[in-house]
Amino acid sequence: MYQIRFLILHFVILSIAATSGMAQSKTASAKDTAKYDRDYALEATMLGFFGKDGARNPTLKANQGDRVRITITNGELMTHDIALEKLGIKSKVILEKGSSTSLIFKARQTDTYFCSVPGHRAAGMVGTFEVVEGVISDATVAGQLPMKDGQPLNLNFETGTLKDWTATGDAFANPLFNSDPSPVHEKEMNIGFEGKYFLSSGGTTNYKLTGTLTSAPFKVTQPFAAFRVSGGALQDTRVELVLAGTGNVIYHITGQGRATLQPAVVDLQAYLNKDIFIRIIDNETGISQIPYIANDKWAHINFDEFLFYPSRPDFSNELKQKDIIILPPLDPVLNAGLSGEKAAKAMTPPKGFKVTLAASEPDVVRPISFTIDSKGRLWVVEGHTYPVRAPEGQGRDRILILEDTDGDGTLDKKKVFAENLNLISGIEVGMGGVWLGSAPYLLFIPIDAKNDKPAGPVQTLLDGWGLEDTHEVLNNLRWGPDGWLYGTHGVFTHSNVGKPGAPDSERTKLNAGVWRLHPVTHKFELFAEGSSNPWGIDFNDYGHPFITVCVIPHMYHIIQGARYQRQAGKHFNPYTYDDIKTIGDHVHWVGERGPHAGNFRSASAGGGHAHAGAMIYLGGDSWPKEYRNEIFMNNINGARLNIDHFERNGSGYVASHKPDFMAMNDSWSQWLNFKYDPSGSVWAIDWYDKNQCHSPNPDVHDKTMGRIFKISHENDKWVQADLSKASDMELVNYQLHRNEWYVRQARTILQERGPNKKVHKALKEILAKNPDETRKLRALWTLHVTKGLTEKELTDLLASDGEYVRSWAIQLLTEGKTVSPETLKRFVELAKTDNSSLVRLYLTSGMLRLDPSQRWDVLDALVQKVEDKDDHNLPLMVWYAAEPLAAIDMKRALQMAEKSKLPKILPYTIQRVEAIGTEESKKVLKDINEKLGKIDSHEHH
Repeated sequence: MYQIRFLILHFVILSIAATSGMAQSKTASAKDTAKYDRDYALEATMLGFFGKDGARNPTLKANQGDRVRITITNGELMTHDIALEKLGIKSKVILEKGSSTSLIFKARQTDTYFCSVPGHRAAGMVGTFEVVEGVISDATVAGQLPMKDGQPLNLNFETGTLKDWTATGDAFANPLFNSDPSPVHEKEMNIGFEGKYFLSSGGTTNYKLTGTLTSAPFKVTQPFAAFRVSGGALQDTRVELVLAGTGNVIYHITGQGRATLQPAVVDLQAYLNKDIFIRIIDNETGISQIPYIANDKWAHINFDEFLFYPSRPDFSNELKQKDIIILPPLDPVLNAGLSGEKAAKAMTPPKGFKVTLAASEPDVVRPISFTIDSKGRLWVVEGHTYPVRAPEGQGRDRILILEDTDGDGTLDKKKVFAENLNLISGIEVGMGGVWLGSAPYLLFIPIDAKNDKPAGPVQTLLDGWGLEDTHEVLNNLRWGPDGWLYGTHGVFTHSNVGKPGAPDSERTKLNAGVWRLHPVTHKFELFAEGSSNPWGIDFNDYGHPFITVCVIPHMYHIIQGARYQRQAGKHFNPYTYDDIKTIGDHVHWVGERGPHAGNFRSASAGGGHAHAGAMIYLGGDSWPKEYRNEIFMNNINGARLNIDHFERNGSGYVASHKPDFMAMNDSWSQWLNFKYDPSGSVWAIDWYDKNQCHSPNPDVHDKTMGRIFKISHENDKWVQADLSKASDMELVNYQLHRNEWYVRQARTILQERGPNKKVHKALKEILAKNPDETRKLRALWTLHVTKGLTEKELTDLLASDGEYVRSWAIQLLTEGKTVSPETLKRFVELAKTDNSSLVRLYLTSGMLRLDPSQRWDVLDALVQKVEDKDDHNLPLMVWYAAEPLAAIDMKRALQMAEKSKLPKILPYTIQRVEAIGTEESKKVLKDINEKLGKIDSHEHH
């Protein structure tokens, strides 16, 4: 999945580079027989440029006027080039592994060489080209072997034996080799050993072997030492120097994932005249627990020539600890490819919980999305068409209605609601029908509730949804507390959404974020923009949405109108300048090579970077209290359910990692979503496939398997509910239920039934008198969806004691993107006087929905709130609302920005005015530049 994404991106970059005319370097051909004063050859990978001696991003040296050639050869299937920063030249872009390109130039000045493909320089593909005087040499001081009993120790293996060493395990049974290429490494690998022999714990051929090799102890007689090392950058493939007697490790280093031996230098000044010994460790088998992930052949260590030095030796290819990114061992995953029954038994839920297999293949296959209806039944989409949309009329997806009729945890009743659907990626039920994501369409199928059949043909409500990456299409449909249908959308799929036949001017572009559709008016909106590939959304007790995402940090509190960190691409508004980052104080992967490198090694942190599903558990009181209002998400790479805990912080939240709820202990497990039911138990759909990554090739995905599991606590009591038969007043009373399933189902039914004065009266009673603010909110939302509130009544709520009620009143007042002058005055008062940062956040979101000309007074007050200067959301949210004002009145916008106590407003406003680019804007900027130059303090800017 991820490799294919990168490949697509790099093909785009390659096309741009080929047509831009920017490449100015000469490319060496096979017939190039010219002579070069300096001829350098480097291997290009995402980890950096590597010399033949193993040096990462080596300093390349030349004398003034030298004719230089730098040739790079691609070490992987990825786009790379090489460029010189000051000289302004760039090679052609190479893609295939083994392909080469060169820069040819005259050395004139010290420069920086780097890969110009976006993101690669930041990832570490950068080094120094240095123009020097005099002879260029890599010579260093001479070293000597440590001595014992007047004889040199065999620490360079030139005896051809393991004399002076003790071995355990298999890895060092026959570890000495005397040829390069090595018989235990790939032929193209250069070992570069000294003398006749070097040592390896198995090379890339016998990487599964493990063992330890320990030298005889010897006295430190010189202040420095160096030895040569290569092999895996893994915790359990390393060389240690150990203080004899105490056993304390005084130095350790691994390889860096390459075969070429490199010198590691050790400062031993603090240990002069003390005895130490060398321990070479290989406890890593490299065996992958994931069937389709290859074993790690770097699970070995190579070693040669330990020498003492009288002063610190200087090696051009020195391997330094800080340059190595060490990966932990592979996570042990016990199972793969289990039957449904065995898969349920293999899981390890907390004490008091059990997992039941509710359904499995062939009764359910490829469950890609599901929802629970007002009768507690599961509506499950079987995604037979994924990953390639079928030609029109040839779709094979279907919708099943599954039910547990006796409470034993198995879905014993099955109906087929609809068949021959195409690339369904999301489903929700309510408001008279079934709502389906089916890129390039959003569909609606009316329901004949008596017969559980379609009541009419499939209706296309919206089209224009993209298909570039079919696991990042519209997904996870869910009713919001405000009565809109919400969904998520990934970053590598580009949509232009509107009603069928609508022109571009009436469409909405999106490629990452959260969207919503009103089920009655069919009005469509982009609710918030950004993130990566969200495949889960849910709302907490206060109606605040949260999404879980992949690759980038995983947790975001979604604010109407916000713009969030993106995995790729740019925001649609070019004046965004910065975006809101994760609320997580953690990530679920380990290491510093990035999220992908942490896959299958990150159990200690949560399992990895790929998440699916989002459930904020509000299922009643049968589960222990510590799970209520916590968000659950499936960690696909880690085959486990993660839990994050929310704490209010300023206008938003901080999310902390709680202990994982359970491990599936099965590498094929792929839970895509989970929801609680009337009993408080949780149902989960499992795609179950050995391939965890998206691919547009259908053949890499299993087409025969799928499971549904039920998680229940010993306190759960099975309930057979049917809210469709409930009276209006019963549905009102369900707004007070501890189990949010009843609350949401009842609200949606009341919304479908429409306005009712008795319902409104009862709800207003709850809103006015219930002491619990969450119950007030439920009443407020249900009044809103049943059209039970006037603007005046909402405006009166701005004086509520509860910050959540005040903030929601603002959102509902601005729903129609216009407010009365009286309401706008109240907003200005709140902006000036309200002590809640949450209310100020909702005011800012509200301003984003109003015409920019109406925002001045509210924003003028908000920018002066010094207490919000370090808030996670407000400085940027205020900027998003204020940005259009520069185009209306530059001077006034800058005057407002000057008063700002929020650090980003003034510099961003200056930047925005500069972007206007008129003579007037230049004059205005000149004036403010002179003015600011006379002000003593700029503490807020």
